[in-house]
Amino acid sequence: MKTNQTNCKNCEQPYDEGFQFCPHCGQKTNDELTIGVLFYNTISNYFSFDARFIKSFIPLLFKPGYLAKEFIKGKRLLYLHPAQMYLFISVVFFFIFSFTVRNQTELLNEELRKTLEGDDVSTVVDSLKISKSDSLSRLKIKKALKDNQYLTRMSDAEIDSIVSLEKLPKKTDISFDFNEAEIDSLIRINAPDTKIYKAMGLEEDDGWFKTKLYEQALKFYKARDGGNILHAFYDTIPIALFFLLPIFALIIKLLYFRKGRYAHHLVFSFYFFSYLFTVFSIIFGVNLIWDIPDWIDWLVALSTFFYLMAGLKNFYGRGWFVSWFKCSIATFMFMTIVIPTTAIIIALYAFMFY
Repeated sequence: MKTNQTNCKNCEQPYDEGFQFCPHCGQKTNDELTIGVLFYNTISNYFSFDARFIKSFIPLLFKPGYLAKEFIKGKRLLYLHPAQMYLFISVVFFFIFSFTVRNQTELLNEELRKTLEGDDVSTVVDSLKISKSDSLSRLKIKKALKDNQYLTRMSDAEIDSIVSLEKLPKKTDISFDFNEAEIDSLIRINAPDTKIYKAMGLEEDDGWFKTKLYEQALKFYKARDGGNILHAFYDTIPIALFFLLPIFALIIKLLYFRKGRYAHHLVFSFYFFSYLFTVFSIIFGVNLIWDIPDWIDWLVALSTFFYLMAGLKNFYGRGWFVSWFKCSIATFMFMTIVIPTTAIIIALYAFMFY
């Protein structure tokens, strides 16, 4: 090595003295460790990200389809990368949503565990407290059941049989598809789980999946920890979204199969889901501070449909009617097929592995 050369402390490559930055890796040559140096890179990277985020956030909210269109054109450093924006906003959303999840899981566990304590609360439709002698309450229940007959599909005879029960169902009653008295007696004498499974209906030649179902069912029956199942369900949603977003992009691709590659539709989907998470972050965040009426929540959520329609129009350059039609098809397919199927899979996974 020449006498007027030195080695970089980072990449250990030689370079001539006098350089302020290493010509090989770019690290500052005279970089003594101080508090300022320690936090400089972190703060610098943060504000660089923050500047692009702010520059991207306003168009994301108020100019549907604009960011995706600009990204496809080649402006990929001026605005935040679509995947990076999606990840950042989704992290913010799930952080806010975690407070709601915690409240729901605690409430559900508390309510379910009342069934283990024999809580004597007689409540049925709309939490109406009733007794046998309370004929007025029974009339209200009958009216409520009749008003919702189109949903429950109950016959008049079935409604009359419920209203005339000597002891009406309690709010905390849960019905299981086995002899609960027998199972309770086996649990009290600390019978082996295998014996309890058999009493519940498990056959010896049943496979792993069914055996696992019975294991989880007994676990739930003993602890009534439905909140933990709900928590596992919510914890799985972020993973599921990594599959839902590409599926949504595929639906858009099928509707606009002549409009660019799949990657173009994926860019549009990243920005649209970023907008969705922003809206739902606002809804859940505001409700944590102030419980706003449900109709406002639904109205704000419904606005995402019109945002998607405007985004499709601006990004793909079609008219309002075509954009509305394809937006309706995409929404219908996603909401009635993709999401319900995913919810069933997640619910089953949450129950099996909570």
